[in-house]
Amino acid sequence: MLAVDAAREAGSFRGARLRLSSVLWRRPWLKLVVLLVPPVAAFVAVYAASLGAMLVSSFWTSDSFTAAIVHTWTLDQYRAIFSLSDPTYLRIAGRTIGMAAAVTVTDAILAFPLAFFMAKIAGRRTRSLLFVMVLLPLWSSYLVRIYSWTTILSKSGPLNWFLNGLGLPDAQLQFTNKAMWIVFSYVWLPFMILPIYAALERIPGSLLEASRDLGARGSRTFRSVILPLAFPGVVAGSIFTFSLTLGDYITPLLVGGPGSSLIGNIVSEQSASNLTFAAAYAMVPVGVMALYIALARRLGAFEAL
Repeated sequence: MLAVDAAREAGSFRGARLRLSSVLWRRPWLKLVVLLVPPVAAFVAVYAASLGAMLVSSFWTSDSFTAAIVHTWTLDQYRAIFSLSDPTYLRIAGRTIGMAAAVTVTDAILAFPLAFFMAKIAGRRTRSLLFVMVLLPLWSSYLVRIYSWTTILSKSGPLNWFLNGLGLPDAQLQFTNKAMWIVFSYVWLPFMILPIYAALERIPGSLLEASRDLGARGSRTFRSVILPLAFPGVVAGSIFTFSLTLGDYITPLLVGGPGSSLIGNIVSEQSASNLTFAAAYAMVPVGVMALYIALARRLGAFEAL
């Protein structure tokens, strides 16, 4: 009897599996739904829900004595952020956006030649070696890389030692906005190189040959062929570098000076005593990135990705 029951259960399970396979075969869209449900549910639970909670919290207020959240709807936090009579937080937001833009432009200028060499000129061995060199910094801790730059840029560090050996004065970069710009550009450079490389690798060599056959010089080929086709990769890389700079607070804390605070530093400081204000200020980079992505999409930058 046990063997018969086991056989019946196995047969019913096999039949159910066959019926499910038949349903999925007749309705391919259902298979896609089944595959997307777990990641979409995780996205909603982890990211969208936390972002929604932060947005709602930004319209509440905090008790000035206990720092407890008071569930009273108000726009006071946003009034303080966008106040023209005391534009402190507007200046910090402007400094953050300016730093993110400077880092993004710098990384794009540095990354494009290297990515082009890797995609179109370098041999297989050289390309593999360059990939290792690009990815190698990502294998170390983020804090380790930042602390190494504090040593390099210090008054008695290797940079000033090298400059003094050439008879040049000290660079005077420690605890300045320039130091933040240098460190940010170095830390996020791999996130710009890889998307640009992926975009350049997909450009057929026949297009470059056709451009040369038609008499176009290298500069004309770059402007008319290479740059338009690689532009989606530049935009993809810029999303990484721009957003990562907008939200960072470790680099300004360790490398920047007293007047180098960015949005992330204010959010980190206020989260202990005024959580609702921190939530409101944290929505500023979220809104900036939403506008940036919407603009990039409107310009058609994502169509070729």
